[in-house]
Amino acid sequence: MAAMRRLMLLRHAKSAWPANTADRDRPLATRGREAAPVMGRYLAEELLLPDLVLISPAKRTAETWELVKPMLPEKPPTQFEARIYEASRERLLKVVQETDPGVRTLLMIGHNPGFEELATKLAGHGDRYAAARMAQKYPTCGLAVIDFSIEDWRDLAAQGGRLDRFVTPASLGEGPDE
Repeated sequence: MAAMRRLMLLRHAKSAWPANTADRDRPLATRGREAAPVMGRYLAEELLLPDLVLISPAKRTAETWELVKPMLPEKPPTQFEARIYEASRERLLKVVQETDPGVRTLLMIGHNPGFEELATKLAGHGDRYAAARMAQKYPTCGLAVIDFSIEDWRDLAAQGGRLDRFVTPASLGEGPDE
């Protein structure tokens, strides 16, 4: 039986749009600062604990991680990965496939539409209700958890994963999804 690998794709929390601010420098909005710790607590409570966290260098993704991280029982290694920012599904897939095989659970914090497109490409089966929610909308702070029966991240294949869950702040009873 192949080993398990788990990919968790967390879209950044709700961001603000201040005037004269470059997209990469946009901070979290109040709602985002409230939602990110909710998702951090969820990760901890559900024992969805990453071995490695790859973060887009955008301010809103870094701030999301800074609010998620204190909720986790252990602080995993983190890396800012420039290729996640404004990334296509193909580029995101390449980043995942380059992950060290010793990493069993990878958390990526990034952006749409890339995350939604990658999750849709990789999740071939799984929780049909989660898949329906994800297909309807992949809102800010949305989390897709996809499991793979593979030994090495290089072996990721389209439709080869099982969507374990798709969770949003609203699905946890914490405000509307945006």
